[in-house]
Formats: sequence, C-alpha cells, structure tokens
Amino acid sequence: MTDFAATWARVQQHAGDVFTTVTGKEFRYLARDNAVEMQTTNRVLPRSDFEKALARMRVGGLGELQDLQGPSYIYAILNDPRVK
Repeated sequence: MTDFAATWARVQQHAGDVFTTVTGKEFRYLARDNAVEMQTTNRVLPRSDFEKALARMRVGGLGELQDLQGPSYIYAILNDPRVK
C-alpha cells in the first residue's frame, strides 16, 4: 500500500469524527471513494486534491494548498494525528 493509499484509508476511517481547522472551526465530513463531502459547508473535496496536498505539505504548509478545493479543511484533516 502506498503512503497516500494508507493516508486515504485513515481519512475514510475517521469520517464523521470532529476535526478542527487552524482557526479553531470544527467540522465533520463524509468519505466517498473519490471525495470527501463536507457536512458543515456545501463543498466536495476530491481525493486527488488530498493526494496533491500530501505531496506539497512535505515541503510547505497551508500556503502551498491555496489552489485546491477547501485547503483549510484538507490541511486540518491531513495534519490531524488520527490521519497523519
């Protein structure tokens, strides 16, 4: 299993849990095969954006993700100890 496949499995495993953005906003999500559907906003975050974010975060932080859908949410999920 690749690093991303293992990470995506953890993202799916923790669907429905409460996560918190850097600014302290709590949120939950539903996990689909190829996307995360936010429960607190009308956003769907594609799996491909999580994969891009994971590769970029090894080099930089949240600022590296601004061109992706819901960068604050992706960053919060991927940096949470349950997923990281």
